[in-house]
Amino acid sequence: MLTCALLVAPLIAGLSGCGGSPDPLSAKPYDAADQISFSGDGDGDGRKANPDEPLEVTAKGDDSRITDVTATDAAGRYVRGELTDDGRHWRSTVPLAAGAHYTLKVSTEDSNGAPGRRTVDFTTSSAHRLLKVTFGPKAGEYGVGQPVTAKLSRPVKDPSARAVIERALKVDARPAVEGVWHWVDSRNLHYRPQEYWPAHATITVHSNLKGIRIGGGLYGGEAKSLRLTTGDRLEALTDSGTHQMTVKRNGVPIRTIPITTGMPGFDTRNGIKVILAKESAVRMTGASIGLGAGSYNLMVYWAARVTESGEYVHAAPWSTGSQGYANVSHGCTGMSTANAQWFFNTVRLGDIVQVVHSNGEDMPTFDNGYGDWNMAWADWRKGSAIASGQSDAAPADSARLRPQV
Repeated sequence: MLTCALLVAPLIAGLSGCGGSPDPLSAKPYDAADQISFSGDGDGDGRKANPDEPLEVTAKGDDSRITDVTATDAAGRYVRGELTDDGRHWRSTVPLAAGAHYTLKVSTEDSNGAPGRRTVDFTTSSAHRLLKVTFGPKAGEYGVGQPVTAKLSRPVKDPSARAVIERALKVDARPAVEGVWHWVDSRNLHYRPQEYWPAHATITVHSNLKGIRIGGGLYGGEAKSLRLTTGDRLEALTDSGTHQMTVKRNGVPIRTIPITTGMPGFDTRNGIKVILAKESAVRMTGASIGLGAGSYNLMVYWAARVTESGEYVHAAPWSTGSQGYANVSHGCTGMSTANAQWFFNTVRLGDIVQVVHSNGEDMPTFDNGYGDWNMAWADWRKGSAIASGQSDAAPADSARLRPQV
């Protein structure tokens, strides 16, 4: 027992002696403010950082180096960046947001391996040119054919800038469906799935564009979010050849209506249309379609509008003798007052009206209402700066990834 005690005592003394030596890795980090420079605060002069310039951190002198850098915005999202192999310089590789608050944390070590730390809060200057986005239609319940729209406050033509915008405009549906934005022109986008929206879906639309650099000194502004829902899948198939309209709810026919469509020279347009508005009474005149001022002037009831140029589904009591037998209208779809009132009360905005077997022209995709569904899916995708592969620009959200060091 005595021998064992004597052997243990020197071992304990030896451990005590080793514990007294300093370990740089376990030391509390020192303030590294004097060892690094930071481009974002003008070396301490209080200026706001320029979001058009990369964020840069540089080690001063030869007795220290940078070991890690993290930059996060107010929501805790990371800015991606690169650190040089020698630890002398770090630089952000994605744009900063305009008018945003960031926290920068820099870790260093000196020539002895002792750790240092500097934490800086800074704000980027506000953008002078903002791109605002307005989503449509208004919030509410719609038919399964209603496209989502986005109107920009400024024209955007560059494919890379368009890609940044598309990636920031989010459309989420429950149940989930694949959809794509399509650039109608430089200021208007439409969004639709490959097929119609599911019945009884919830669609939410929002923008992550605020503060994001789009290009050419243009930054994203605020946008009001949008929530839509869909009801039953209601489709009206208008057959100009048989002079009948078949109305289906969720694929099941619920009513067949005798109709009349456009006479020769005023043939109703073929194709898929979406109900734009419902007007219980609307005045129609021949002058609106290029006829003489005295040709006709009628108050028409129970009218569901399907084109901007004035094509309606409406009551036409003056043509009941032709309904189901002949096409005698000036382009609208006419039916009895009772049938028109039923149709008016049954459909909602966004429901589908498809015309077949007419001698008229095809419904245009964009310039006369919502003809979006007449474009093949492959062609629709070509109107996207992302899905078409027009741009290889980095995603807008890449500005919020952890640095690669």
